[in-house]
Amino acid sequence: MYLNNNRFSMRKRRRRTNWMRVIVLGLLILGGWYVNQVVIPDIDPIGIPSPTPTRAPESYVSEAEQYLNSGKLVQAVEQYQLAIKSDPSNVSNYITTARLQIYLGYYEDAIENLGNALLLNDSNMMAYALRGWAYGFMGSFVDAETSLNRAIELDPNSGVPYAYLAEVYGLKYESNSSIIGVIDLAIENSRKAVDFAPNTLETHRARGYILELTQSYPEAALEYAAAIEINPYIADLHLALGRIYYNALGEYQLAVPQLTEADLLNPADPRPDVYLSRLYQQQGEYATAIQYAQQAIRDDPTDTYYYGNLGTLYYLNFDNEQAVENLRLVVRGGTSEDGVVVEPLPLDYGRIAQYFYFYGLAVARIGDCTEALQIAQALQRTVTEDAISLANADEMLNICLGISDSETLPDGETTPEATTEAEADITATP
Repeated sequence: MYLNNNRFSMRKRRRRTNWMRVIVLGLLILGGWYVNQVVIPDIDPIGIPSPTPTRAPESYVSEAEQYLNSGKLVQAVEQYQLAIKSDPSNVSNYITTARLQIYLGYYEDAIENLGNALLLNDSNMMAYALRGWAYGFMGSFVDAETSLNRAIELDPNSGVPYAYLAEVYGLKYESNSSIIGVIDLAIENSRKAVDFAPNTLETHRARGYILELTQSYPEAALEYAAAIEINPYIADLHLALGRIYYNALGEYQLAVPQLTEADLLNPADPRPDVYLSRLYQQQGEYATAIQYAQQAIRDDPTDTYYYGNLGTLYYLNFDNEQAVENLRLVVRGGTSEDGVVVEPLPLDYGRIAQYFYFYGLAVARIGDCTEALQIAQALQRTVTEDAISLANADEMLNICLGISDSETLPDGETTPEATTEAEADITATP
């Protein structure tokens, strides 16, 4: 039987091509390829920052120099650090940055940068010289002398390493004046600096410092002024000149602008504030003096001497409660009102004895005679050759017994509570 119905044919029928479907499918494939090869590579992955154009290191240096020309050393250092990051092979940027860091008191950072400079060029005289200078400020005198002597070996005709070496010997003398011959070495090297480079900032600075140490104060002031003339934006030069005007020459009107400029150039340094507080104390302007003393503590809240300075001013300004609060930290130690731990100072001659007897007088005046008696006895046992301290110890007892007839005068003099001997220096000059 022959079946003629197409539905039951055993042969497979060939289906007609659907060209519209082919075209659509081709477009989809082409579109997928385009997205995968073109679109996706241009999309930043999630969580990865987009690349930014690289800035030329010279632009950072240019900006740093602009800051330097306006006396903004901190901002200049920041820009030089960016220049170093952009081009870590430039030795000059390491050295320039380190010099500024030494001016600002960032000695460890300076030494790190100078170490990197020497890794790139181990025969760089200035890197050795600056590293020795920085080590000197940190009290590492052996390392300082080693580095500076190496700098002299590399360039024996440069005045810079001799100037820095003179300062290092001066710092060493300040740390221990009994070291035989060290001040002579300081003088000798400062004169060598004059021989090789008489008109440089480094030489004027070193000569000023050594002349100050040897108590040739008018000559020291001239040298510091000459250094400032070369570069008026170094804070510690103004500090040094202001210190001489105030401490040694009694020229208060000349001291104020120098100390003020030092404070403006390096506001993080508490020393200008301390000097200004004592200067205004000498002039009887206690309210102004107290403001500067408070700022010194804000700059360095861990220095016990600064609380002694502020407490003394409060006492001289007849504020016994505030005097006790600050001077107790000197005598007993404790935690400041800002939560900073302050270490006590052991009783000794000089300024510390002054802090103790002002504390004893203040606690006696507010009626804490048990504490006053302990302070009086400590003074009598420890500073037996200090007539002022012993007189004030007796006065504490008189106050508690109700027989005192002496009052502190507004200018800081007392009867018999004499205020102190001549002003002492605060710290070594950088």
